[in-house]
Amino acid sequence: MSFSPAATVDLLRAAGEPTRLRILSLLALEELSVMELARILDQSQPRVSRHLKLMAEAGLIERFPDGAWVFYRLPVSGPARHLADAVLDLLEDATADRDGARLEGVRAERHAQAADYFGRVAPQWDQIRSLYVSESAVEAAIERAAGPGPFRRVVDLGTGSGRMLSLLGGRAATSLGLDLSHQMLNVARRNVSEAGLNKVELRHGDIFATRLPDESADLVVVHQVLHYLTDPVTAVTEAARLVEPGGRLLIIDFAPHDHEPLRTEHQHRRLGFSDAEIARWVSEAGLVPTAPIALPPDHDGLTVTIWSADRPSQSDRKSA
Repeated sequence: MSFSPAATVDLLRAAGEPTRLRILSLLALEELSVMELARILDQSQPRVSRHLKLMAEAGLIERFPDGAWVFYRLPVSGPARHLADAVLDLLEDATADRDGARLEGVRAERHAQAADYFGRVAPQWDQIRSLYVSESAVEAAIERAAGPGPFRRVVDLGTGSGRMLSLLGGRAATSLGLDLSHQMLNVARRNVSEAGLNKVELRHGDIFATRLPDESADLVVVHQVLHYLTDPVTAVTEAARLVEPGGRLLIIDFAPHDHEPLRTEHQHRRLGFSDAEIARWVSEAGLVPTAPIALPPDHDGLTVTIWSADRPSQSDRKSA
């Protein structure tokens, strides 16, 4: 896809103002709310909102509401993103250091809130983790199932605390984590920062409708998410859509179990998944399932299963 000359001029006009260039520079780092941008830019929210409205109407940035808040971000790809990147590559902005320092202040505040949130919910997670094999064993198996890489792009759907990004992001040129919870995204931002990863994008996004391009990642991960969902098959279909030829989908979740308290106390909608249903879902989505990896607990508890499925490469399709 490309833009007409008139549409390109509209994009350039939308970017052609100092505050808007500062906004583009900030959104190239991460998605931000109107309130956060107003704080960083030291401008009123109505003024910042006017700039954002013009940029969003031109397609230069994306707008999405989340409750009473509104967030903005650069498009993941496409002509508008290419133009924004080209403009930013040429930009020498004397305000960048000041904006960067204020952004760090916003991040520090987020990190403090995330630490508080993580401290409150961690006991629940620890209670669930005690029911299955050690986390280190699960993660070692995930690394083996993912393969050695390097990966061009890793996408983690329902990223939560960002653990999969911290685990696999070091082998990826770029990584993207999506989650509907801004609190969990703040936890993830803290964790990937502490892991020393700087090519990770964390975005508010819906696992049922990610708005990401078809076949745009060579590794897609859905880690301990499906059992919370009302429609897991739709989530699997959406995840499979993102896998490029030669790429892989990893689904990590529980095998079928009878621990009913997880449903009543921890909002688990499904008590695990069978190999057959996961294989059927990924096959119907156009992927080829491989042998699942089962990790039974050391005692009476939950079995963690790693299901993987590949999209055949172009050469595989020709030879088939």
